[in-house]
Amino acid sequence: MMNSPDLRNPPEVQFCFDLVNNSCPRNVRSVPSVCAMYVVMIGAIVMTMLGNMVVIISITHFKQLHSPTNFLILSMATTDFLLSCVVMPFSMIRSIESCWYFGDIFCKIHSCCDIMLCTTSIFHLCFISVDRYYAVCDPLHYVTKMTIPVIEVFLLLSWSIPIIFAFGLVFSELNIIGAEDFVAAIDCMGLCVLIFNKLWGLLASFIAFFLPGTVMVGIYIHIYAVARKHAKQIGIGPRKKLARPESKIKASSKHESKATKTLSIVMGVFVLCWLPFFVLTITDPFINFTTPEDLYNVFLWLGYFNSTFNPIIYGMFYPWFRKALWMIVTGMIFHPDSSTLSLFPSHT
Repeated sequence: MMNSPDLRNPPEVQFCFDLVNNSCPRNVRSVPSVCAMYVVMIGAIVMTMLGNMVVIISITHFKQLHSPTNFLILSMATTDFLLSCVVMPFSMIRSIESCWYFGDIFCKIHSCCDIMLCTTSIFHLCFISVDRYYAVCDPLHYVTKMTIPVIEVFLLLSWSIPIIFAFGLVFSELNIIGAEDFVAAIDCMGLCVLIFNKLWGLLASFIAFFLPGTVMVGIYIHIYAVARKHAKQIGIGPRKKLARPESKIKASSKHESKATKTLSIVMGVFVLCWLPFFVLTITDPFINFTTPEDLYNVFLWLGYFNSTFNPIIYGMFYPWFRKALWMIVTGMIFHPDSSTLSLFPSHT
């Protein structure tokens, strides 16, 4: 997902390709700023790659993690891992150098993969929220509703819709209808941008973010309300009927509180990472594509960081992730029968 750099008033006359006619001008940055940008972006790429690789290895290797919910998480981790390998490194060079050195054909492929993988990751988060809804709000029927065939449908939708949307949009060029004059004005060697006209700025943002995001917000608000209701019922239940020991009541209440806190963080991180980018995607065509290039890159990379934060959230709130990470780092997964070891406390 890319935007146009501000090529009309370059601060200095330096070009992406010195000996090529019609070469794009490039931004001139100080050495410290270039180094800092590379450190931050390479760090994000490595963290995204390693964190999601741990999730992939854990769920694939340990039989105890072979559940419908975790298959969704596995697929999302695969999406985020591919984003860190296929998209983020090339976006890093383009963002820092303000030039595209990899040819026009790969520019289109990169654009398609960028849109596809970011949208796929968001769709996975949406379907995970549906899974969590049934787990918290209808636990008695969760096993019968969230079956493997249902998860397979979720995965099919999560991948097929973004693939059709991304490749169809980029290669049909519907997104530049009405903006041909601007595209022609900025066309030069070393440019790789995806311009959205007013219609597709709205449609793309709706399909990729606002529709799944609205579903997620609505579901998580409902889950939060149900969890709080359960916590209150747990609190007042023993006074009416001494059915359970107080230690179990406190443990259950603590579990509900932790669950709602986890949901709040997941939702907050998602909105914080992606909302600025999609608001910018909508508004940019209406202000004649005058968004500063560096501001656009900040919002784009903030969206990428959502794929970086997902495994960190697992590590903070899921004990199985921390135990699996320890077993991977120490090489315990190479021991015979390690795939059958328990990753959960014995009392669960």
